[in-house]
Amino acid sequence: MSHAPPRATAPERARLHEDFVRLCEIPSPSGDERAMADAVAAELSAAGLEVDEDASGQETGSNAGNLLVRVEGPPGAPVVLLCAHLDTVPQAAPVEVVDDEGVFRNRNEGILGADNKAAVVVLLAVARRLAAQPAPVGVELLFTTAEETALRGARAFDRSRLRADFGYVMDHATPIGELVTASPTFYRIDARFHGAAAHAGIRPEDGRNAIAAAGAALARMKLGRLDAETTANAGLISGGTAVNVVAERCTVVLEGRSLDDARAGEVVSAMVDACTEAASEAECDVEASVERLFRAYRLARTHPAVEAAARALGAHGIEPDHISTGGGSDANVFVEEGLPVVNMANGTQHNHEPGESVSRHALETMLDVTLTLLAESARPS
Repeated sequence: MSHAPPRATAPERARLHEDFVRLCEIPSPSGDERAMADAVAAELSAAGLEVDEDASGQETGSNAGNLLVRVEGPPGAPVVLLCAHLDTVPQAAPVEVVDDEGVFRNRNEGILGADNKAAVVVLLAVARRLAAQPAPVGVELLFTTAEETALRGARAFDRSRLRADFGYVMDHATPIGELVTASPTFYRIDARFHGAAAHAGIRPEDGRNAIAAAGAALARMKLGRLDAETTANAGLISGGTAVNVVAERCTVVLEGRSLDDARAGEVVSAMVDACTEAASEAECDVEASVERLFRAYRLARTHPAVEAAARALGAHGIEPDHISTGGGSDANVFVEEGLPVVNMANGTQHNHEPGESVSRHALETMLDVTLTLLAESARPS
């Protein structure tokens, strides 16, 4: 940019920090986002913006829907989507935010909720700015539910309601500057093994152990990092009824991911084959259900949305770092539906962990970059 990039004012920065502390202390695990959605909607309404909540809760199982707000831009200007999610992973302890020398943390042994409330408060600050002065582009602000449970909120959102030409989510918990240009296909496998129960000490010969069959299946699989773009994992296992009963049932929940969509399918097929073969050898049955929860995408560095993000970062002295990730975000849903969306790092550290944190500086930088991003999005590609 030839002129100074947009920056937040001192009052905006102070409000940003206040909002962050307050919203982090509102519990909003996936499925229970009602209080958080109400707090966000109240802030948007107070700014004079109309909030539209959809009925996606019926599909996602959440007690709240996705929130959508529109701000009109100049005639002929592009429309940009800014998206953040309202939910968090489950809380192991209440959130009591402390400011540790400029870094926000949870005083208790649990998550902070910066994933993704760091982005939520930035979008609220942007909304207030846009409500008070002309927007350089049209803007759609979308706050989704149930992102942490396989992007259910975004998947249930009616894409046809959006007018955006491209968009951004700030949902990558790494240093600000990283731009996600590739994300994987993700499959979930639920394998249910069925054997036969018997007394373990008197008639074990009459039983067929479903846990043993599941264990044999897992032993056949290649798990962990399979190659530079591909991973596989056994995440959950449950079965049996008592220590003195040959286990009649066992369920294993598995996943496979790859930046290569076809490779992800191959990995999942091999995992299902391992379950089938192990069950057969143990004289058990197995039912395996496979669901693709999101699909891989790649965005070129030369895509206008990626270039605008890179310029916005550069305007604040931050070197853009184009990366691939093994994780998913709402961007996966929108890209698959034909809307280019870039996932940008938000400066959060150790998300999903008790040591989760984010600095005041990161929040302020994310706000400055987002304001500049809108200005850069108005420039011809």
